Amino acid sequence: MDARALLEALPCPVIPVVVIDRLDDAVPLSEALLSGGISALEITLRTPEGYAAISAMKSAFPDAVIGAGTVCSSDAYQRSVDAGADFVVSPGASEQLFAAAERHKVPFVPGAVTGSEAIYALEQGYSTLKFFPAETSGGAAAIRALSGPFPQVRFMPTGGITLDNMDRYLNLSSVCAVGGSWLTPADLMAAQRWEDVCELARRTVQRVHEVNSETNK
Repeated sequence: MDARALLEALPCPVIPVVVIDRLDDAVPLSEALLSGGISALEITLRTPEGYAAISAMKSAFPDAVIGAGTVCSSDAYQRSVDAGADFVVSPGASEQLFAAAERHKVPFVPGAVTGSEAIYALEQGYSTLKFFPAETSGGAAAIRALSGPFPQVRFMPTGGITLDNMDRYLNLSSVCAVGGSWLTPADLMAAQRWEDVCELARRTVQRVHEVNSETNK
């Protein structure tokens, strides 16, 4: 399954971008998000616990879709695959990353925010792209503009997206999913308030349903 097929098959097109500081938080956090209706998680490699967190989540929830984010090297790609990642996301792209993606066959979402970057990714055979940082790179308006010359591209924007503005992105036909950290607020994570995280996930899923209903009217 390629990245587009994987993302478009998600019941909920919202992917929490998760930073794990304490490995013990990995399983209860994933349980809270999944119980709240979230379909996939992106575990960033911004902390040393990232790889172990992916493995712990996949062990606890083998049917869940758990990806690795902030993957910036072929070594990180290899370690993500070894940890059990179902997909790999990068804030950018490089020859090394594309070569790693070709070797491992795990769905890869490279990053692109300009026309040149989109062309480079397309030349490598990738038409599902991470748009990061979304809000500071022009937001939904920029994605709408890029969709003119690149109608074959589908974007997964992250960066500055919240429960209050995600509808701007989800309303675009060129957006297949959105990512964000609003589902894992630092205060809730620090206090291990998993029930509150679950409720936030439920509210997000409900908002997605509302956006879909408004779009289909």
